[in-house]
Amino acid sequence: MKHSLLLFCVLMSFSSMIGQESYFVNGEPVQLKTEVEGKLDLLWNIIDNEYRYFIRTSDGSITELVNTRNDNDSYQSQYKTTLENATSGVSAKKVNLTLPSLITYIEAYNKSQDASFESTHSKSKAQLRLMVFGGITNSPFVTNPDNVKTPVFGAELEVSESKESPRHSGFFQIRHVLEKKDEFPYSTTELSLGYRFRFIKSKGFNLFADVKGATVNFSKSTIASTENGVVTAKEVSDTAFDVPFIFGLGADIRVSQCSFITLGYNQLFAAFLDNQGNFSTDVTLGYKLQL
Repeated sequence: MKHSLLLFCVLMSFSSMIGQESYFVNGEPVQLKTEVEGKLDLLWNIIDNEYRYFIRTSDGSITELVNTRNDNDSYQSQYKTTLENATSGVSAKKVNLTLPSLITYIEAYNKSQDASFESTHSKSKAQLRLMVFGGITNSPFVTNPDNVKTPVFGAELEVSESKESPRHSGFFQIRHVLEKKDEFPYSTTELSLGYRFRFIKSKGFNLFADVKGATVNFSKSTIASTENGVVTAKEVSDTAFDVPFIFGLGADIRVSQCSFITLGYNQLFAAFLDNQGNFSTDVTLGYKLQL
């Protein structure tokens, strides 16, 4: 589990570097993300736990947008003058030093300079994707001495921003694990809520990590006992709510404009559930449709 957690952290750290480039601004080396590209570019990043914003003009020069505080605790708003100088006087009076406000201002300026300029930050709308899936699992968090694999199937509703390739999304999933009466008399229906992060994303292919934050399981199992030489079997039903933080990996492969094939390697490890001795063999194949 420790190795898996370390791998997950490395992947998340690596993903945070994707899309960044190195620059020198006033002699300081900084890693910056390009948020808006046009006649005037907007770059930014979180550096030493502080949001910092920069503009890049058509000649390639980069200037930081700053808002220092006076001794009397009032802000000087130098960034507004910087923006107005870079846009030949377009008023920045109502611009705040926040990413959404800067995006709106700079994209409006770029549009005024180039009629073909297209915003990549249209107002967010919810995008829904529905998936059905099936596969096999060895139920790694359940006692399974013979490491028996059983069928699993289910459905999922994923919610994200309305983008071509959203990086973040949430999902609601229902999955049912079938039993093998003679080999592994255990079945469960699980409802879960989770979060998904795409650390490699493109129009045709996404690689993601996900985590199930809350689950409800309706389980049935058969327990055999021996008394006076007589073997009896008792069916036990159980309902359990957990906040397990179960991690998995997966990939979306686009097969049409609105559909994907999804591969999942699930239940790799959990923060608050113990593995019962079998490394995860929970593999699913799904078909996802953008609604």
